Order: sequence, then C-alpha cells, then structure tokens
Amino acid sequence: MDADTLGQFRETVWRYVREKLVPLEAEVAERDEVPERVLADFREMGLYGLTIPEEYGGLGLSVAEEVEVVAELAWASAAFRSAVSMNLGVGSQGIVMDGTEAQKREWLPRLAAGAVASFALTEPGSGSDSAGLVTRAVRDGDHYVLNGSKRYITNAPTADLITVMARTHSDRLPKNAHVTAFLVPADTPGVTIGPKDRKMGQAGAWSADVYLQDVRVPAANVLGGVEGRGFATAMKVLDRGRLNVTAACVGQARRILHEALAYARERQQFGQAIAGFQLVQAMLADSQAELYAAESMLRDAARRYDAGQRISLEASCCKMFAAEMVGRIADRAVQIHGGAGYMRDTPVERFYRDVRLFRIYEGTTQIQQLVIAREMLRRAA
Repeated sequence: MDADTLGQFRETVWRYVREKLVPLEAEVAERDEVPERVLADFREMGLYGLTIPEEYGGLGLSVAEEVEVVAELAWASAAFRSAVSMNLGVGSQGIVMDGTEAQKREWLPRLAAGAVASFALTEPGSGSDSAGLVTRAVRDGDHYVLNGSKRYITNAPTADLITVMARTHSDRLPKNAHVTAFLVPADTPGVTIGPKDRKMGQAGAWSADVYLQDVRVPAANVLGGVEGRGFATAMKVLDRGRLNVTAACVGQARRILHEALAYARERQQFGQAIAGFQLVQAMLADSQAELYAAESMLRDAARRYDAGQRISLEASCCKMFAAEMVGRIADRAVQIHGGAGYMRDTPVERFYRDVRLFRIYEGTTQIQQLVIAREMLRRAA
C-alpha cells in the first residue's frame, strides 16, 4: 500500500474509532458483546483481511503498516481489536506461510471477507509448554480422527475455522515433530464449544474451551499437507503475532495516557489543576517516555521483519516491554484519578483490568525472558 493510501486508511480508522467505537465502550462492557453492526463495518473496511495477501482478497499490509493500523484500532476498548486479531495473526498467517495452495484458495478469501478464525493450541494441562499437548490425531484412511480439549481459545464461540494443534505421534520427538496443525471447520461433527469464559477484563472479547470428540478431518486439512510441522508453524507466526500484541499495547497506552492527562488538567485540588503538581507531572512524564520507547521498539522491529531479518529476540523484547509498559501506565492513570479511578464509570478502571491480559497471552513475560536470553546465547555462539 502506498504512503498516501495508507495515510487515508489510517485516518478512516482513526475517525471511526473515536466517532463510533469509543461511545460504545460502556455498552460493550455491560453487555459483554461487540454489536454486529460494528463487525459488519469491520468487514466493509477490510479490517479482517489486513494481513492477507491481495491475491487472496486481503489488503496485504506489511508488518510496518499493520502495526500502525492496529495501534489506531486499539485506542478503543480491547474487545474491538480482539474481534479481528485472530484473522490478522495466528488464525490466518499459518495458512499464508505454510498452507498448500489449495488451502490458501479455500480459506484466505473467506477469512479476508470476515469469516472468523481461531487458533487452538493451549490445553488444560499445557500452556507455555505447548509442545506437551495431549490432543491426539490418529490416521484413519484418508482422514484423521481428533480427540482432546483446548482451553482459553480466543473467538471460539464465533469461529468459522479453528486451527487445531494435535499429536500425530505418541512420543515427544526432536524439534516437536510430534505436533501437527489441522484446519478444522467449526461446524465439523464432534466439535463442541464450551461456555464463554468469565474473565477479569476485556468484556466483549470472547474465549471458550473447545472439545473434540471423534472429529473426522480429511488428510487434505493437514496444514501444509505434511505431518509434524505444526509446532514449527506456530513458532513462525508468533513473531508477527507478538508485534501485533505490541501494537495493541501501544494503542491502549496512548488512550490511557490521554485519559490521565485530560483528568489531570481538569481536576482541581488546593486551588489548582493537579497537573500543576510535580509528582503528578512525574507520573505523566514517565508514562510518555515509556510509551515513546515502546513505539520506537515496535517500528524498528516491524521494519526488520519486513526486511526479512530473523527477529525472534526483537519481537519478544517488544512484547515483553510493551505489555509491562501499558500495565504501569494504567496503574499510574488510576493513581492520578484517585478515588474516581477505582469507580466502574471511569474508563481507566476498565483499561486497568483489560490490559492485564497482555502480560499473559502470546507468551507470558517470563516466557519472553527465556526466549530473549536463549536468542542472545545463540547469537553469541
């Protein structure tokens, strides 16, 4: 996308977020649901297909372009970005990177048009240890039979397509070659979606357990057509996914800091606005500096990714720093609001709960530390 077109698109998203989404935030939080009219607008705007190549009906944005648009979208409640997040990341990029041509032509145009993707890796007994999953896939003629359960699966209640990671070998093989990815339509017999999860925050961003009982999937639905590449695919899409999460953290941090600054300028104490007090200014200044650092890291890593560099270290640095950064800014914003910041009718209270999840999914902060250290040692060797 050329610079002028990207600028116009960002402007469209910027305006839509402030005019349409921000006024809906309280309703979404209360009803735990993003209105269908908003999702229809997202489809019309092409948001579901931002990262899908143009030849398959998407907009084909580079990572540097994607993160700018996602950050604009994330100015509003996290639930809005979550509605399209799987389509932008692991739900589509596994097909883009490793899918067969037939799989790309079958699914990518549908995902770009707004069919909802989901990605089922986490299980009740395996989260960060994703290679230890127990869901099984047994070959039966020209099909596989899947049995197992998945936990905390984003967009599962509305999914049209679920990428399911399952074991195709009883042993734990080198390079996790016992893990295979399957493209499973959500309406396949034997697929059951559990009740929506009740979460601390991010109301309207649905997740649920997925149960697989004797689910028969054609062998043609093995992602890439080859067994044992599921874990490798998951690791490939994670770098881009972590930059997408970083962009969401940046967008949320911009909004939270906007709310804190506006309140500090309006709130009067001791005969003046509290923005005039140096200790409040210190919290604002620290927040701005950390936000600027996260923005700079994100843009640098995105450019490196687009240039074809390996960025596992940089992506983990971005995700770790940004997830912690937005949590600190949310905490300061509540503190600046004082008692009002603890009330449910104040946006910063909701954001405080919403952003806590960023430190957990797409790899916890502690997992990012391990990735960063291991990559440092690899590069040093």
